[in-house]
Amino acid sequence: MAQPAWQDPVLLDVDTAPVPEYGSGSLADLLPTLVAGQGVPGFTATIPELAPADRNCVFLIDGLGWEQIKAHPDEAPFLHSLLPTSRGGTGRPVTAGFPATTATSLASVGTGRPPGEHGLPGYTVRDPDTGELMNQLRWQPWTPPAVWQPHPTVFALADAAGVRTAQVSAPAFERTPLTQVALSGGTFLGRLTGEERMDVAAERLAAGDRSLVYTYYSEVDANGHRFGVDSDAWRGQLMHVDGLARRLAEQLPPRSALYITADHGMIDIPFDERSRIDFDEDWELRAGVALLGGEGRARHVYAVPGAENDVLAVWREVLGEQFWVASRDEAIEAGWFGPTIDERVHGRIGDVVAAAHDDVVITASVNEPHESAMVGMHGSMTPTEQLVPLLEVRS
Repeated sequence: MAQPAWQDPVLLDVDTAPVPEYGSGSLADLLPTLVAGQGVPGFTATIPELAPADRNCVFLIDGLGWEQIKAHPDEAPFLHSLLPTSRGGTGRPVTAGFPATTATSLASVGTGRPPGEHGLPGYTVRDPDTGELMNQLRWQPWTPPAVWQPHPTVFALADAAGVRTAQVSAPAFERTPLTQVALSGGTFLGRLTGEERMDVAAERLAAGDRSLVYTYYSEVDANGHRFGVDSDAWRGQLMHVDGLARRLAEQLPPRSALYITADHGMIDIPFDERSRIDFDEDWELRAGVALLGGEGRARHVYAVPGAENDVLAVWREVLGEQFWVASRDEAIEAGWFGPTIDERVHGRIGDVVAAAHDDVVITASVNEPHESAMVGMHGSMTPTEQLVPLLEVRS
């Protein structure tokens, strides 16, 4: 029923946001669970549904959420057939973590820690030491990686404990700061094609009595951003990656478990004024704002000193029917970034954090022209973005 015009708008309560399953069923819990089963000291199996295996392989498909697999049985027959195996045969997904974006999720996977601990809590966030926005995917401006994210990766700790560890990805990723802080440890093997990566991943899995192998494919996400998840280009990539997953599964050595997952899902946003709110053209939203961080569906808003409460009030009034709008303290208290926040991470989180509930984004046409032109978007806590598969094949 439509709301009568005379009634006040119903604002979304921060506490109604579906917080990720940190500590029991998030991406940050995956590698700790796997290496705990391999006997690596200091780790606990926090996803209790997963049975241990001597050899573990994680295949992360960028941008392929749970809802997308469910909706495309014809394009992804192999992946769709594995849905009942997800999360230890429960047929349930896991959660990406907030925000549901690549840099944050890869850091959660590789460190085994939620965003509030590893410190990559968004696509772009303010560096409290410089006052500048830091793009954590492109690592611009350059920041010392070990200072920005000082925790050791699970790969490094597993390798030190005698597990044969490898990452198989595109050669261009070998020396990136994001790889260094999130996915380093053991051996990096660069391979150009998806087929090569699947073959090498299987070989590396067989190379150790205990092994941990990670491999990655990015083009599903790239085509979703450019053309949308309702495009032939995206569906073509889904068909291709379905074949890659089958290729890897068919080569598993004995005593192996393959886990197929993703860093986030994706949603297409219409190109109209109601669905795309342009921060750079909206004087109300700009008032009192020093920096706009994050991305369209998960914004970090940094206020001019002294204007924090005013910015929160305006953003809540303007956007509160479509976004969960929280102060930094409210978002932390609600557990959006995990149960604990490292001191160095606190100031990276926005004075105001806005997470999309509806099919809407906050663009910045002048300062973020590339991102603002994307068809497919992600970042928030809706099921389409947040739920990711944990499909399993065992040998």
